[in-house]
Amino acid sequence: MSSLASRWWHDQVVYQIYPRSFADSNGDGIGDLPGITAKLDHLQALGVGIVWLSPVYRSPMADNGYDISDYRDIAPEFGTLADFDALVAALHARGMRLMMDLVVNHCSDRHAWFQQGRQSRDHPWHDHFIWGEPAADGGPPNNPPNNWEACFNGPAWSFNPPTGEYFLHLFSPQQPDLNWRSAALRAEVQDILRFWLARGVDGFRMDVINLIAKPWLADGTLPDAPVVQPGAVQPAFVMVVHGPQLMDHLREMRREVLAQHDLITVGETPLCTPAQAREITDPSTGALDMVFSFEHMDLDSQPGGGKWALKPLHLPDLKAVMQRWQDELGGAHGQGRGWNSLYLGNHDQPRIVSRWGDDGRWRVQSATAWASWLHGQQGTPYIYQGEELGMTNAPLASIDDCRDLESINHHRAAVLAGQNPAEVMRAIRAKGRDNARTPMQWDDSANAGFSTGTPWLPVQTNHREVNAAAARQDPGSVFHHYRQLIALRRQHAVWVFGRTVPLLAAHPHLAAYLRVWHDQRLLVLCNLSGEVQAVDLPAEAWPRQARLQLGNWADVDVAATSAPRSLRPWEARIYLGVGPLDAAPPAHSR
Repeated sequence: MSSLASRWWHDQVVYQIYPRSFADSNGDGIGDLPGITAKLDHLQALGVGIVWLSPVYRSPMADNGYDISDYRDIAPEFGTLADFDALVAALHARGMRLMMDLVVNHCSDRHAWFQQGRQSRDHPWHDHFIWGEPAADGGPPNNPPNNWEACFNGPAWSFNPPTGEYFLHLFSPQQPDLNWRSAALRAEVQDILRFWLARGVDGFRMDVINLIAKPWLADGTLPDAPVVQPGAVQPAFVMVVHGPQLMDHLREMRREVLAQHDLITVGETPLCTPAQAREITDPSTGALDMVFSFEHMDLDSQPGGGKWALKPLHLPDLKAVMQRWQDELGGAHGQGRGWNSLYLGNHDQPRIVSRWGDDGRWRVQSATAWASWLHGQQGTPYIYQGEELGMTNAPLASIDDCRDLESINHHRAAVLAGQNPAEVMRAIRAKGRDNARTPMQWDDSANAGFSTGTPWLPVQTNHREVNAAAARQDPGSVFHHYRQLIALRRQHAVWVFGRTVPLLAAHPHLAAYLRVWHDQRLLVLCNLSGEVQAVDLPAEAWPRQARLQLGNWADVDVAATSAPRSLRPWEARIYLGVGPLDAAPPAHSR
């Protein structure tokens, strides 16, 4: 931790690992914990301080580990508890920390809690789950308690013959939702946290944590969702997010467990508003350090159409959304009452260079331009594995190439509903989760150095050119640009704490802003297009004594003393300078 940070993680960058696709140590085609440990030199060279590990718990893998059957054990394909302990020790020896995924909105239907609790209404574990009586009309399995639709299509309720009830699953039927009204269930979750903290974990990323508090009616039932689409089932997320008891549950978790440790905590919060995020992350009254919002990642979907209804990104919309979150959590309006998480990729999102960049001619420049735009903002940046290499989307020829449950279910439902199969597949190629899950590209050998066996998901064909070994040898690579972004963050307080002042907000291709902290100024200029763009920057935005800190074109004039008149395709520049003394917002502390 540098002297700039009031919390140890404030000036750090997080690196997300999707274990199945990172590095395979035993040749079975599946990434594992020993494989991760063997590759930590790569992360250390990159400069990240925190590793976020996607789920490695024991699981039948109906949803690639987000269906947990034992919260206190490791899935055999990933290794053992001893392997986990070795990974933690190796990270700590390098001065790095580990953030573990916590999935407690739901578990696996193979978990002992569900296997035994579903047998009788009197079983102590029955109340760990959410049950509903059949509706009066029809008969099982066609009369669920309400009209909610699951995230992965179909009804959000499945019938349980042993008790004559339905159980709720907002995701797949293999992922029954947990009942957070149960004090016994909440105590179990707290014990799970203690188990992993005792093994050296330094923080938690909490999966869909704003869904845990359901909108219960006075009679103990759950209401119908508004009818917004044809058919019997209706989208339910809008009914469930940030429920009435959410903050009670989160504050209890913090009071009973988290507050006793110096951790980093982040909650995944679909449909979260900035006001809700401030409530969750307020250093004085909240419960978590930051949240993952989705608003900026939904801007290339048709309003009301869901993720598969594609539309081009309109850059001014993206800038406006990001600025609102900057203001509300990090600066002008938020006055430091919260903290932003900054991301453009993860295991659920397509590769940013293919999504909003140019993964052909301008792959390196567009990858580094988007990175510069993101990392210069206030908050904690997250890097998803392979992002630092400029890895691209997968060439999915047909649905047979997909392994992702969400994509497979969407394809089936959309084609059955009469949609054009070619258009359905086009959307899956653009937004499908398999794009982010192809194996990490370590070198130009067979299987990209990921495995000596047959990978669980095919390796990208471009791994001969796009790989870690080549990137580390090339000073102009995406890897070295990320490395410099991470290093600069730790050197100047303005990177960490400065408020964000938007510039050129309406420009359709340029993204620019000024970070302000006391007399420090950080100016970020990015051309997020494949054409040369003229730059008309307000004179007052140019810092005094400005010096180029980082650019993504090798021949940029580092001695320039005035703002550039234009930026080349996908060009990004970051300048550091000084300005009039600015009143600093309150220090971030808890």
